[in-house]
Amino acid sequence: MSGLKLFRTDTTNSGMTEVAPRLAEAEADVQGLVEAHMETLLGVRFLASEYSTGPVHGGRIDSLGLDENGSPVIVEYKRGVDAGVINQGLFYLAWLMDHRAEFERLVCDRLEVTAASQVLWSGPRLICIAGDFTRYDVHAVSEHRRSIDLVRYRLFGSDLLGLETVASVSGGMQVSRRSRRRAVARVAADDQGASMAQLARAVDDALCGLGDGVNRVERKTYRAYQRLRNFACLCPPQRSKLLVYLKVDPKDVDLVPGFTRDVSGLGHHGTGDLEVQLRTPRDVERAQELFRASYAAA
Repeated sequence: MSGLKLFRTDTTNSGMTEVAPRLAEAEADVQGLVEAHMETLLGVRFLASEYSTGPVHGGRIDSLGLDENGSPVIVEYKRGVDAGVINQGLFYLAWLMDHRAEFERLVCDRLEVTAASQVLWSGPRLICIAGDFTRYDVHAVSEHRRSIDLVRYRLFGSDLLGLETVASVSGGMQVSRRSRRRAVARVAADDQGASMAQLARAVDDALCGLGDGVNRVERKTYRAYQRLRNFACLCPPQRSKLLVYLKVDPKDVDLVPGFTRDVSGLGHHGTGDLEVQLRTPRDVERAQELFRASYAAA
């Protein structure tokens, strides 16, 4: 985004006007904007703002939330560049891991009992939103065993907000591609044999190969592929097919019976309103364009 230029078309004079990027006047302006639209911007359900960590710890968490996979999320904001934002966030993340019951009570109060009982403590996340980050910040996140996202923001004009993921690390959930392939193949082979193993491996390679910063989150009923927000969810193999749910608007897709289905409003595991049914390697090839569209949307 640092090199992104945004222009507004001028239909009256048949010209173009550049919309200059700018930082917020105050950190609180960024925080208020994100908190008001957190689920749309980050895929995170908002829980609390300026949450006190008590007199002993002596801190105040900018924002607390719960993401699409049930992972606890801490969001810290800085108006510009601040070398302490990552360490500050990790300080609060350590507190959160020591106060799980308190967080679950908050989830229960703000959302529902079911959500509180399904909190994914294996994958707590820290999202840092700032005007910019240094190369030292980007390197630092790769050295930590936590899930951290560095997100650069810019305001354009009076009504446009841009977010760019500068770095994304999945911490303890990250595994090598070889290990990932073996795990996917093992699960599929145990359930459905060699053909399903090969198909699952092809889907995993396709989704993880879409670009940098793809993280995988394991839940009992699905495997999420995440780029700040979920862009795909892969369910365990059925008898003769794999189901993948994508963040693509079904209205923008020419639905093909037996291959794609609109599941808006229908109960299913994972997130996304477009269901893709995969039975053969050819189906994976057919789905590539949909995979890319979902990745771009996230």
